[in-house]
Amino acid sequence: MNDGTRLNKYLASCAVGSRRACDELIQAGRVEVNGSPCTKLATRIQAGDHVKVDGRRVAPREVTIVAFHKPRGYVCSREDELGRDTIYTLLPGALHALHHVGRLDRDSEGLLILTNDGDLSQRLMHPSKAVEKEYLVTANQAFENAHLDKFLEGVYTEGGKLRAKAIERLSARRIRVVLDHGAKRQIRVMFETMGYTVTKLLRVRIGQLWLGDLEPGAWAVLTPPEVAMLLGAAVPTKKRATAPAARKKTR
Repeated sequence: MNDGTRLNKYLASCAVGSRRACDELIQAGRVEVNGSPCTKLATRIQAGDHVKVDGRRVAPREVTIVAFHKPRGYVCSREDELGRDTIYTLLPGALHALHHVGRLDRDSEGLLILTNDGDLSQRLMHPSKAVEKEYLVTANQAFENAHLDKFLEGVYTEGGKLRAKAIERLSARRIRVVLDHGAKRQIRVMFETMGYTVTKLLRVRIGQLWLGDLEPGAWAVLTPPEVAMLLGAAVPTKKRATAPAARKKTR
C-alpha cells in the first residue's frame, strides 16, 4: 500500500526549500493541494495530486549533487554586495539553480557540495549528524605541540569553545585537521586565538568523499556510490581520490 509522500518532503523534492522551510510555507497558507489551501503538516501527496506554492505549480525535480573544487578568491554566494566574484561565475547556467551546502570563505579552497536536494543538505549540515570534514592547513609559523593538543581539548573563543576531532602534524607549519561540527570560520578563529595566522586552508574531504584530483574550478556530478561516500556510508580509500567519471571544467 502506498501512503504517499509527506507534504514537506514532497515540497523539498521540488526544490522549494528545506523541510523546515516548507513546514513554514504550509502553516502560512501558501500551499494548495488539488486547488484547495492546505495547512495540515501531516498531509500526504499521492500520485496525480496537483500542488502549488504561491499559486505556482511545483513538481519534483531530478536530484543533482555536484562536487566542486572551489578556488581561492571566490565567495559562496549567488550575488555579492561588494562586487566580488562568486562561485556561480565559474559554474554553467544549468547548475545555477543548485545551492551550496555550507560554505568556504573567500580565502579558503577545496571540496564544496552543491545540490537541489534539501534533505541531503540537512543531513550534511545538521550538528546531530556529525559529518566529518577534513582540511589541510598551513600557518605563518611553526606549531607548538602543546598548541596542537589544545586544539583537540578545545579553544575558548568569543564565540564559545571550539575543538577539532583530530589533528595530525604534516610539517612544522602544516597540519591535517578533522572537524565534525563546523562553526563559522572555525579553523581560522581557533588558530588566531592561539596566535597563528592561516595562510592556506584546503578542504579535502566531506564524509568519506575525497576531493581527489578534481582541479580548482572544476566540478563533477556524483554517482550513487559517491553520494554514499559523502554521507559516510562507505569506507574511505587510502588513495584519497574520488575520481568521478564525468568531470567538467568551466573555463
